[in-house]
Amino acid sequence: MESRLSSVLLAAVALLSGCSWFHRGEQAPAEVVAEEPQGEPSVVEPQVTRRDVKTPKIKAKDFEIGGYYGALSIQDFGVNPVYGVRAAYHVTEDIFLEGFVGRSKAGTTSLEDVFPEITVVSPSGRYFTYYDIDLGYNILPGEIFLGRGRAFNSALYATFGVGDVHFANQDHFALNFGVGERLLITDWLALHLDVRDHVFETDLTGRTKNVDNIEAIFGLTAYY
Repeated sequence: MESRLSSVLLAAVALLSGCSWFHRGEQAPAEVVAEEPQGEPSVVEPQVTRRDVKTPKIKAKDFEIGGYYGALSIQDFGVNPVYGVRAAYHVTEDIFLEGFVGRSKAGTTSLEDVFPEITVVSPSGRYFTYYDIDLGYNILPGEIFLGRGRAFNSALYATFGVGDVHFANQDHFALNFGVGERLLITDWLALHLDVRDHVFETDLTGRTKNVDNIEAIFGLTAYY
């Protein structure tokens, strides 16, 4: 009786053990999903076909030369026509050096008008000739508009310099200063309007004094 009961228990234990092994065999192992590392987003490099570009060789036009005509007020000798030539070298965009050679012929003084027999200056000595070297500075560069569709480069400038004035058969050391306006009509032609004063010491009227000789000139210059 006891042996039969032991056999039954052993059989039950064996059956339970087999069922447990069978269920373990059917269960699939859990899949392990590996996460890919997240890096920087890739940059798309554009494929551009480059072309050869030749830089144009533009010649710098630093030199300027031309002529002018206007009026010169020679102190004590009236207002008289003046003409001459000018040349400039533009050191930078704003600074330039300029030279002038001008000539005029003085009129008569009020004393000579009242007393024609009195001659203050001989006929050959009435020629007023000056040679100047100036330093100029562009104060207000800009543009001037003529109408709606045309604009011209321009500059208001100031000049100061030294020179020699030959008048009354004498040479005088002179200072000169003034202002002017430059208008570029084209890329090589410029229009100038200047007002300058030539100051030097003289004793023509009987006493030594500094005289102011103011001129207003209009001229054209070419760049090269």
